[in-house]
Amino acid sequence: MILAWVGALFIGITLGLLGSGGSILTVPVLTYVVGQETKLAIASSLMIVGIISVFAALPYAFQKLVKWRTVVVFGLPGMMGAVAGAWAAHFVSGAIQMLIFAMLLLVASYLMFKPVKLNPSERDGPERAMIKIAIDGFLVGSVTGLVGVGGGFLIIPALALLGSLSMRLAVGTSLVIIAMNSFSGFIGYIKVLEALNLSIDWQVIGIFSTIGVFGSWLGHKLSSRVNQHQLKQGFAVFLVLMGVFILYENVSHLL
Repeated sequence: MILAWVGALFIGITLGLLGSGGSILTVPVLTYVVGQETKLAIASSLMIVGIISVFAALPYAFQKLVKWRTVVVFGLPGMMGAVAGAWAAHFVSGAIQMLIFAMLLLVASYLMFKPVKLNPSERDGPERAMIKIAIDGFLVGSVTGLVGVGGGFLIIPALALLGSLSMRLAVGTSLVIIAMNSFSGFIGYIKVLEALNLSIDWQVIGIFSTIGVFGSWLGHKLSSRVNQHQLKQGFAVFLVLMGVFILYENVSHLL
């Protein structure tokens, strides 16, 4: 379990440093380190990510770096999408979910290698139509509910590029939306676990959440002292390696 606790700390630090990425580590740690069944790991991940994101968002909220209007327009459809994604998990095998997860890891690594770049004119331009932002929110929420990732690596570029938010404002807003989506997805997953006779291990969730919250605060403190570009590129390489490993593990199971 020591290795699992180190993983929980790393999840929190990454989430606090980058505003995204940390949550995409939770399912692999719960699956391959703790040894949970895939769907149980996804459900547990949703609760853990939700709790960590709430506490990670607090410093941003206190600094008024959360755009609450966007939280409503993007986040509420995201909650509905998360419930829909959890419902869809009834019909998808764990191996398929992990293959989708691995593909998302590769997408996340690409977005970290090629971060969103905005100039002042882009930030000050007109916002994307609300209905389109709502659709974006629903789609991201669906991914959250299906495979248990917070989706910050998708939400932040969407808010920064399409919602005309500055990067720091996008990060703070993203953390609130991640929490909303994750809690909604967890509620949707309860029936999935009941159908499989699986039970939530609240002790694991409590330990991971506590260590992760501490890590997120530590990551937020370190964020101003760390070279963000180098950090993201290094993390992107790690995501590629993990994605390839998960692909290998699950493709072999399907074959």
